[in-house]
Amino acid sequence: MRLLPGLALWTAALASAWSLPGHLWHPAQPPPFPLHALLLAALALVAMASLPPALVFLAGPSLARRRVLSALEAPPDLVWALLLLAIWPADAGPPGWSAWTAVLLAASVPGEARWLASALPVEMPFPHAWGPEATRASRFRSLRRLVPRWLAARLPIWLTASLVAERVLGLPGLGSDWMARMEGRDHAGLAVWILAFALLWIAARPLEKAPA
Repeated sequence: MRLLPGLALWTAALASAWSLPGHLWHPAQPPPFPLHALLLAALALVAMASLPPALVFLAGPSLARRRVLSALEAPPDLVWALLLLAIWPADAGPPGWSAWTAVLLAASVPGEARWLASALPVEMPFPHAWGPEATRASRFRSLRRLVPRWLAARLPIWLTASLVAERVLGLPGLGSDWMARMEGRDHAGLAVWILAFALLWIAARPLEKAPA
């Protein structure tokens, strides 16, 4: 997407969030931002941003055709969260943020690894014929271009996945904050969220100018 049309789109989204129609009969104060979830979300983001590229770097584009990956990718986020609740020991107390991170990784890593593996160029006959070192170098160059764009595109989807896990496990986090501000018609809070996504898109813009 070009810069000016993209900025116009984000400006329209920002204006829509600021002027969200409707009002509540019993207005309430906007919920406090879950600052405690920022570090945990950052750690989960680092894990989600590291595991799929590492798997793809080791396995190559053939990873996209693995049946095991297809089986792990099929269950939706809700199934992983319910499965964790079913096997969680009763004497361990309620699941915490470590369980939330496990659900998020189980639901996201297989699909993200398949996406990245599918986007890699074919390695047969070249650079495979040049040896393992040339193959690894080719994968590294491809992933270096793919990963930043992949992160910018997938972060909003990960936010939705985190909301499912938060609701099932009863943990207030970033996804729940977004939904609570939608329900409470918190125009300023929604505008800040939209602005954050817009800045993320702008930060990823220079990558689009790189040659394929």
